[in-house]
Order: sequence, then structure tokens, then C-alpha cells
Amino acid sequence: MFDAMEYNSWDQADQAAGMAFELYENGDMDMALTQIQEAIDINPNNAAWHFNKGLTLDAMERFEEAVRTYERALEISPDDPEIMNSLAVDYTRNGQYDLALATFERIQQIDPSFEPCFCNRIITYTEIDQHDKAEEMFYLAQQINPDCPICFYNIGNSLFSRQQFERAIWCWQRTAMLEPTHPQINYRIAQAYWAGGDIEEARYYFLEELRNNPGDVDVILDFGIFLLKQNQHDAAREKFNRIAELMPGFALAQFYLGELEHLQDHDEEAEKYYRQAIKRESGLVGPRFRLAQLAVKYEQPHRALELLQEEYELDITDVDVLMSMGLLFMELEETDCAADCFLRIVDEHKDHADAFYGLGKTLQTRGEYEGALQFFEHAVTLGKKDIDTLLDTAHMYLAVGKKAMALKTIMVARMLEPKRKDIRRFWYHIKMVTLTTKIRTWLETTRFYHKLTLLFAGYKCRFRRVINSRRKGPKERRELQTDSTDTE
Repeated sequence: MFDAMEYNSWDQADQAAGMAFELYENGDMDMALTQIQEAIDINPNNAAWHFNKGLTLDAMERFEEAVRTYERALEISPDDPEIMNSLAVDYTRNGQYDLALATFERIQQIDPSFEPCFCNRIITYTEIDQHDKAEEMFYLAQQINPDCPICFYNIGNSLFSRQQFERAIWCWQRTAMLEPTHPQINYRIAQAYWAGGDIEEARYYFLEELRNNPGDVDVILDFGIFLLKQNQHDAAREKFNRIAELMPGFALAQFYLGELEHLQDHDEEAEKYYRQAIKRESGLVGPRFRLAQLAVKYEQPHRALELLQEEYELDITDVDVLMSMGLLFMELEETDCAADCFLRIVDEHKDHADAFYGLGKTLQTRGEYEGALQFFEHAVTLGKKDIDTLLDTAHMYLAVGKKAMALKTIMVARMLEPKRKDIRRFWYHIKMVTLTTKIRTWLETTRFYHKLTLLFAGYKCRFRRVINSRRKGPKERRELQTDSTDTE
């Protein structure tokens, strides 16, 4: 009797696991998770079912739970490379790169021919900017499987992040050839062509992707932004409206519809879209900044500052947004917030000349000329040699007494724009200051100057005595005169 009950339980677990697999294949992840958990509750020592539960959690983007599930599966089957590979991939997704690399290396020791441990390690090394190691993993994977489409895709991401767009395109086209149905492959190729400046090829691959996946919101959005950048406003508007139809609560569609109105100076319509975007996603970066710009335009500085500070509190990583915010904070005379925006940029981008120039401007505004000069010099060293930067640098050189460097810098500015009156006036000013300093230095070395200095000192003493005598009463003045006579 007990054997029959136990058999029925095992059979029930197998049925639940089989049902979970079917639901997973059909995309019903919630029910699949329920069914596989039912099987595990009956038999918690089946490593394959824990593994399948982890795959289901991955599909639901619940990666931390998936990690715990894979770790439980490994307790049961400690040398299973498939389980370890999935675990290492999720360690990478969670930013636990040391654990990911250690797990991949363990797989390599157990089974050196297991190609995915090299293929997926490309992603890990790419995310920590160790691109040489990423390429090493690619070539090791190629020795095992030279036609792995995922390897070409992963190394393409590494190349794209290094702005090697032509090589990235070649790799992704190889992926498309080996696996034509690879998700968003034409989209990635379009992005690489766009980043490399080949607009027509980018347009072609965007359209190819949308022919295959007409409802992919990410692709539609990026294609809309692409069209917006090409000043094809009507076509861009059609894409953003299409997203609004597919996903009515999608805030970015409202934001970019606002951008279209903003570009055409339709301020009321733009404001309406920006407010809708905030209502649908309160943490969205961008709309508050645009509303702050509108407030400045309509001379509402307090409102502008309030909106900009709200935007400042968001987790902003986009360099262009941070630069724009910093400049607007400068316009509103909030130099501390402006400086922080520029610092956020240089923390991640050590060669961002505009951000260093912005830091210089904040210190210049505060009257900290030595510090401002250092930032201006660094911006020039990084290649920022426009007129405004050269003028500010020359002003700071003069302010700290480096007249020769000020003259040298303003001469470069004059060569760039010889007809600008303000540059010419400042050049004359530096020349006069330099000449005056030279004359004074020369005079200080002559005997005549020393005599003149003593004469002025004598007159100064007499003037002081006369002034002091007029401040005293008649009696004190007579005493002062008597003292003066006696002294003579």
C-alpha cells in the first residue's frame, strides 16, 4: 500500500515536471514555475528540476532567485557543466563578476571541450572592460565550435563598446548568416551603422528588423529616435504614436512626442507630453529638464530650479543630459550642483574636455582662479581649443599673473578669428599690462626712482602731520607747532 502511494507521488511529480516544460515552451512562465515547484516539493533531490526552475526564473528576469536555485541544483549535482554555466551567466547578470569567472574556470577544468564556458565568458570580460581577455575567450571558443553564432554576437558587443564599428558589423552579419532568427540581430547591425555614420545602411537594417518583428517596441523606439535625429519629424511621430498604440503606458513615447513639439517651438503641446511622461513614469530622466528649460524661457527661475533639482536627484548616467543640466545650473547660478554634474561625467569619462571646461567655469564664477585655470588648461590639452575656451584660459592666466601665457593664448585665439573685436581688445589690454609692468620693473632699478620714492614718502609724512593737526584743538595744535619748531 505504501509502495503504491509512493509510486503515485513520484508519478505526480513527473507529470508536474512535464506540464511545467510544456508551459515553459508556450511562454506561460507563471504557471510553469508553479508546476515545477510542485514537482520539487514532492522530490527535492532532482537536480534537473531545480535547473528547470532556474531557467524559468531567468525567463522571468528574476535572476537573484535563479542563482539560489542553480546553487541548490549544484549541491545535488556538483559537476554538472550546464548548471554551472547557467549559474555563471546569472552571476554576470547580477554584477558578481569574480564568482562568474571562477565558475567558468571550474567548468573549463571539468570539461575543457564545453564551448559555452568560453562563449559566455566573452560577456563577463566585456562588462568589466577586459576586452583582450574577451577576444582570448572568443578564439578559444572558435577552436571548439567555429560556427557558433552567439560567440560572434558576444564579441561583436565587445567591439561595439570599443567603437570598432566595422568589425562589430562583420561579426553580427556572421551571426545573422549562421542564425537568421537570432533576436534583434538586424537591429544591432543598424545601431553599428548608425554609430559609424552610415545612415542609409542603418535605415536599411532598421527596416529589416521591423519586417521580421513589427511589434518590437525597443526597435520602433530607437528607429523613431533615429528618424528624429535625421529631422524626419513626421516619420518619427508615426513611430512614437505606434508605440503609444502598442503600449499606452509607455512613458518614453510621450517624452519623444514632446521632443518633436519642442523642436517646433510648440511649447504648450510639448509641456503636455512631458507632464504625461512624468505621470506614467515618475523616475524617467529628461522631461523635468525640458520643463525647467521652458520655465527659464518664460522667466520663471524659481520653478526652473525646482524642476532641475528634481531631475538632479534621479540616477542619471547619460553624458549629454548631465552636460546640459550642468550648463543650465550655471545659468541659474547654482554652481555647486553644476560642478557635481560635471564631476559625474569626469568620474566615468576622464577625457571629456567639455566637462573639465565646465568645472573650470564653476570655479571661475566663484573667483577661484588658480583652480579654474587648471581645469581650462586640461580641457585645452584634451583638444578643446574653441574661442570661448581660449578666451577664458587667457583671462585666468592674466588673473593669476601669468601675462606671457595669457598673451600666447590670446594670440592663438586671434589666429582663429582675427576679426573679433573682443579678442582684439583683450589682446591690446594684455599688451598694455605687460608694457606697464616692464616700465615699472625698469624704473625700480634706477636711482631716480629711489629718490622719487623717498620724496613721496617725505610728502606723505607732511600731509599726515597737517591732517592730524587739523583734527586736534587750538591748544594741542600750538603744542604740536612748538614741538615741530624745537625739532627743527
